[in-house]
Amino acid sequence: MTVRWGAALRPAGQAAAALVATLAVAAALLAIGGHSPVEAFSALVRGAFGSWNRFASFTLVQATPLLLTGLAVAIAFKAGVWNIGAEGQLYAGALAGVAVAVSFPGAAGASGLWLLPVALLAAAAAGALWAAVPAAMKTRLGVGEVITTLLMNFVALFLAQYLVQGPLQEARGVFNQTDEIPAAAALPSLLPGSRLHAGFLLGVVLAGAAWLYMTRTPGGFRMRAVGASTRAAEASGRFAAQPVTWLAFLVSGALAGLAGWVQVAGVTGRMYEGLSPGWGYTAIAVALLARLNPAAVVPAAVVFGALSAGGGAMQRDAGVPEAWVRGTEALLILAVLAVDRGLEAARRRRG
Repeated sequence: MTVRWGAALRPAGQAAAALVATLAVAAALLAIGGHSPVEAFSALVRGAFGSWNRFASFTLVQATPLLLTGLAVAIAFKAGVWNIGAEGQLYAGALAGVAVAVSFPGAAGASGLWLLPVALLAAAAAGALWAAVPAAMKTRLGVGEVITTLLMNFVALFLAQYLVQGPLQEARGVFNQTDEIPAAAALPSLLPGSRLHAGFLLGVVLAGAAWLYMTRTPGGFRMRAVGASTRAAEASGRFAAQPVTWLAFLVSGALAGLAGWVQVAGVTGRMYEGLSPGWGYTAIAVALLARLNPAAVVPAAVVFGALSAGGGAMQRDAGVPEAWVRGTEALLILAVLAVDRGLEAARRRRG
């Protein structure tokens, strides 16, 4: 028994050591750069959790696009679809939602109640359509989706640049951005006096629905079966793998598209170049930290949202340059993932 528990605790001890070592490396790098590690880490914690309003207005707001994109990646990966294109699908959704919203600038009052749901549907449809291209290439031509989804990201970025500098540019023609969306298309606030909007609640509801679908329905079972082994799923003769693959692509793209529009409708109010700082790529880490469990994507997104919000506070309060902040965030992300993997290995050893 002693040997078994000792073996089981070793991975957890290694993960804890990895966390301590990573924090030590981050502290050493900050010290070398002439910054106080204690002050920097204190600013990070204050920036993310300093007060309820700060937690809601910064951490949860930063977590919202990561929640939706992380959910998109988790569902795709669980079905064996390696969707690296959430970033491009996010931009496609944001562009479609903005195009719908600014097309009806006079929408207001009761007559404009349809604008927000229509914009949400347009964003989801655009994200799904953007994912349909690599889906067709995978199922029809046998082209791996890793490279196609990745390349589609660049197409979306260049398309966004063209549209905000041309057809969708603001009426004044001064800045590379769209006109502000009408109030009827904006997401309502969740908490009075905070920046937290209904997009976070939408993400939580969708995460719960995705968890129920993946774990409690025949369709979810088919997704998990295809993700575990496409060949075995086909050999069972109970269903074809190709429709399942298509469904995973489309659902994943739709969720990522929603993330783009939710950011515009809840935070920025308009579309511009560089809307996303890389949420579609960070979403991969969010999904992996959640072990591809849709329900666990919620706390995983909050963790990464806290790192993002705290990183901003490190720049403001501790004077740490952005490059150092990004490096510290990356090290902390590696530490979180290392601890998560170590604890998972410990649980498996106990089992």
